[in-house]
Amino acid sequence: MRRPLEDVTILAVEQYGAGPWGTVHLADLGARIIKIEDPTSKGDIGRYVPPFQEGEDSLFFETFCHNKESISLQLRSPEGRATFERLVPHADAVFSNLRGDGPAKLKILYDDLKHLNPAIVCASLTGFGMTGPRAAEGGYDYIAQGMAGWMSLTGDPDGPPTKSGLSLVDMSTGYAAALAMMCALWRARRDGEGCDVDVSLFETAFNLDMYVSTWHLSRGWEPIRTRNSSHPSIVPFGNFPTADGWVVIACAKQKFFENLARAIGVEWMLEDERYATMAARLENRDDCTAELEKALSSNTTAHWVKVLAEADVPSGPIYSIAEAAADPQTIARDLIAETEHPVLGTVRQIRSPLRMPGAAEELKPAPKRGEHTRQVLTELAGMDESEINALAEAGAFGDVEV
Repeated sequence: MRRPLEDVTILAVEQYGAGPWGTVHLADLGARIIKIEDPTSKGDIGRYVPPFQEGEDSLFFETFCHNKESISLQLRSPEGRATFERLVPHADAVFSNLRGDGPAKLKILYDDLKHLNPAIVCASLTGFGMTGPRAAEGGYDYIAQGMAGWMSLTGDPDGPPTKSGLSLVDMSTGYAAALAMMCALWRARRDGEGCDVDVSLFETAFNLDMYVSTWHLSRGWEPIRTRNSSHPSIVPFGNFPTADGWVVIACAKQKFFENLARAIGVEWMLEDERYATMAARLENRDDCTAELEKALSSNTTAHWVKVLAEADVPSGPIYSIAEAAADPQTIARDLIAETEHPVLGTVRQIRSPLRMPGAAEELKPAPKRGEHTRQVLTELAGMDESEINALAEAGAFGDVEV
């Protein structure tokens, strides 16, 4: 079976996290992702992120850039720009993650490229979008988490503003940009006309406030922090201590609470008007939680996970990464891919969750900087050896030998 995106070619002016995270999932589905790396900055900064970094290779870079190709090209030089313009007619999209004013400065917007390819999609992932008073500012995940309200919602009630443990704004915006770009690409193939795609960290993070923002904007509801990462309006729904660890319990339906009460030996709570309904449990959150914690602390996490699964109560242990990797579900679904890297040795990483026939079974190591320059220019732009050699002599590829 053909791979889902094997007929898609994307020129990626990308670096670090959010942008490469979006395109790596497209690469895993067969898209040809050609990283355009600036030789003046020694390429993607992700190559140099510690720990586990050696020379121009790092485990960070492997995570974001496996299954991709790399060409070295100085887009700001006349020769580099001319070379880039030879590639655009043979690509479906130009993708970037720069500051909001970066795509215009680099002349990679639709109006800059449509004369070369009317169907080209120009997708830009930025910190704050390409318009507005913050367009030219640098944006990072931490900043977006702070500005979109995430940090005000995260952590225990008396704690400081707290970010999530992972860069979820970067990752979510990468997914959003990939989705938007592919939708625009679909329309371009249908209608023959491309466009700009404008996706930002801040807007993605703000959008992910979801129902919390709807409650606030529509009814003036003020978000609150809850103890032990509990759900703001459903009780019980959160983390509970056991005799030797923690278990997450999610009673999103009345039947699950009823199953829980019977399974842990507090059936009496079902007859108590303080806990009998979802509304009552919310009103009496602290007392309800205290009763459940008392019962759950009497035995181990493993015990309760087994009991609750048998009782049809959505739940799970709070794992370390090592424990998550060893879980039988992880093993059964073959979630960990293993590749051999010429510098880093064995690299083990989590497969893309986008499962479908034709998705990557084996991962190729991330490319060396500029590794595919000659191949791409020959295959995609139709250049011959003399043209490529002349560009190399003119410095279009910087310090990379092609």
